[in-house]
Amino acid sequence: MTQAVDTPRTASRQATFTGLKCKECGETYQPEAKHVCEDVCFGPLEVAYDYDAIRRQVTRETIQAGPNSIWRYRAFLPVETDTPIDVGTGMTPLLSAQRLARRLGLKQLYIKNDAVNMPTLSFKDRVVSVALTRARELGFTTVSCASTGNLANSTAAIAAHAGLECCVFIPADLEAGKILGTLIYDPTVMAVQGNYDQVNRLCSEVANTKGWGFVNINLRPYYSEGSKTLGFEVAEQLGWQLPDHIVAPLASGSLFSKIHKGFQEFIKVGLVEDKPVRFSGAQAEGCSPISQAFKEGRDFITPVKPNTIAKSIAIGNPADGVYALDIARKTNGTIEDVTDAEIIEGIKLLAETEGIFTETAGGTTIAVLKKLAEAGKINPDETTVAYITGNGLKTQEAVKGYIGEPLTIEPKLNSFERAWERANTLNRLEWQQTLV
Repeated sequence: MTQAVDTPRTASRQATFTGLKCKECGETYQPEAKHVCEDVCFGPLEVAYDYDAIRRQVTRETIQAGPNSIWRYRAFLPVETDTPIDVGTGMTPLLSAQRLARRLGLKQLYIKNDAVNMPTLSFKDRVVSVALTRARELGFTTVSCASTGNLANSTAAIAAHAGLECCVFIPADLEAGKILGTLIYDPTVMAVQGNYDQVNRLCSEVANTKGWGFVNINLRPYYSEGSKTLGFEVAEQLGWQLPDHIVAPLASGSLFSKIHKGFQEFIKVGLVEDKPVRFSGAQAEGCSPISQAFKEGRDFITPVKPNTIAKSIAIGNPADGVYALDIARKTNGTIEDVTDAEIIEGIKLLAETEGIFTETAGGTTIAVLKKLAEAGKINPDETTVAYITGNGLKTQEAVKGYIGEPLTIEPKLNSFERAWERANTLNRLEWQQTLV
């Protein structure tokens, strides 16, 4: 496998990003494969933009005339090329969840459904499309990641499309659907006997040794910018307006903070009017370092050892946890956690009311949404958006044993009638139990 090489960059327009900037001390860097402030404070780097240039280039009309993918927002993304890696990622449905809203006592509830995102049915396709486009611009020919499953799927699939060599690292105990959903693209898969945080530490060593492009390590500043498109799309799909309240899952905290950044960028360049938006985060009780810090009033994160079925958000030492805390607090939002049993009920509730089968991260989000609604922490009249970030077909083990079984019948009408009567009797009993 090969390291980064110098290759010509394709660019027919002025890039709107100006480089990298430390989120802590403000030190600036060239837009290279770098993710920490090595010269001053070792804080995380993020992409800086020329918003005056974006304002000159972009209008609502130019965005709507763009591709039906995340690349309609290319001026807000850290790439130079006119030919980004576009596999149809983004522009997923924003669904009016009327049946779920009625169940929860809400009036204006929407589901942003990245369970149907292309090509691998999770929001990770957004961040990987951006990261691998930038990796190609920087001359990398081998790409990699540390993953709890969805990121490995996306990196392997999009690398295959782009013709990049790929090696991904996952915890060895991942769900079978996520392992299969990576292997099908024929990358090299390293199944590490340890949790995600241990996988991530190993990958940092490999990145320093091999010189590969790790999407969530040395390419992380570019990678994380892809999550902003979840903010951009919601604003556009709501008729160029911001919601009143969002509920999203928390793993590293990056998704949460980048949706916030996306809203702020649209305000900054005049695409939407400024308004308060409350940000509420969802974690699994078995891996809730950000929620614990929020409840205890701390401004620092104490790492934990994950123990939950919600493996896709089971990051015990979240890199952007402190930024998620700050956003929740300054927007008058909250951060809550739920048990594994509540996560399973959240998966079932979304499926039964809206016909969306989400994985455990989405079950966590819906369970927290329910918890907040029941506690009166969501105004029934406000426009609330819940972010569903992955597909339930990847984590079928989570609900196995908690849902019904098919009724086996003979190929005869009377056998069907007996089974139908039995099914209706059981349904009536279940309905009566819900009223008790």
